[in-house]
Amino acid sequence: MDKKLRVGILGGTGMVGQRFISLLENHPWFEVTTIAASPRSAGKTYEAAVGDRWKMTTPMPEKVKNIIVKDVTNVNEVASEVDFVFSAVDMTKEEIRAIEEEYAKTETPVVSNNSAHRWTKDVPMIIPEINADHVALIEDQKKRLGTKRGFVAVKPNCSIQSYTPCLWAWREFEPYEVVATTYQAISGAGNTFKDWPEMVENVIPYIGGEEEKSEQEPLRILGTLKDGEIIKKEGLVITTQCIRVPVLNGHTAAVFVKFKKKVDKETLIAKLREAKGLPQELDLPSAPKQFIQYLEEDNRPQVKLDVDFEKGMGISIGRLREDFVYDWKFVGLSHNTVRGAAGGAVLCAELLKAKGYIQAK
Repeated sequence: MDKKLRVGILGGTGMVGQRFISLLENHPWFEVTTIAASPRSAGKTYEAAVGDRWKMTTPMPEKVKNIIVKDVTNVNEVASEVDFVFSAVDMTKEEIRAIEEEYAKTETPVVSNNSAHRWTKDVPMIIPEINADHVALIEDQKKRLGTKRGFVAVKPNCSIQSYTPCLWAWREFEPYEVVATTYQAISGAGNTFKDWPEMVENVIPYIGGEEEKSEQEPLRILGTLKDGEIIKKEGLVITTQCIRVPVLNGHTAAVFVKFKKKVDKETLIAKLREAKGLPQELDLPSAPKQFIQYLEEDNRPQVKLDVDFEKGMGISIGRLREDFVYDWKFVGLSHNTVRGAAGGAVLCAELLKAKGYIQAK
């Protein structure tokens, strides 16, 4: 494309906002031109607003350092300078729902990392390889909002990325009962070890709200679009435990599955390796060439070795074996702030652009 789309980052000073800025540094389609955050950051350069709180392992991109941060609540001012926005604001769910719809009503598409709109009936919640067809909900949403091009789309919770793609890849064998325990990195809470020293050599067996999301969101992702709404996947139940562990990036899941149809190990592995969707077919800029890799070694996947597979956009699976209570069990790994957060949202925006929902104003 000749001219990049102008992107705004809402909540750009936080960890996910920083990840958006890092991922978009050399993006072929999108360019960060506007950053908005809380009133206390407004009026400062981005570099000054972040200060010593830059949490990425790569340096802050030079292009954004001198951008003057805007007040995220000045919706019309921010919206006037961008073609669409990514949302990573830190507010209450009610405030997030309100401000994201306010931006949409200015005819500015919103691609959100937040959970506030994940169960709004006409808002698509997208893993682009799995349920790209759900973007059709946007037409109903625009009617409700009274917009021509403004809408909200969201990505799902980071914790489900390491096992939901497998359930999708194995859908023809009809998984019907799943037990998953996720071992979740501290960056999922927006922290580093410097911010959260009590997590060093520690495990916390509770993450507020996470188990409900991990059990229910896959059912919407795997659901069917019918008459303007998503019918949750029927015949599948998922129960989870979500545990915080002393890892910086990477959510690991230990998963047990029962299938209605008998299947062997070789076929299950082949289905994982063959899994691809519209992002791969369209060769979207952030799409992993290999959506899911299967690792044969008994001690894989490992966070240190595998979390950055396909630049953090791929899913790593290992230890698939038969179980004497369930049919099969496996271990999954995904990068929680790349595929699970900002990277997943960027891929969603690329899909929406490819389908004509995001365009230059």
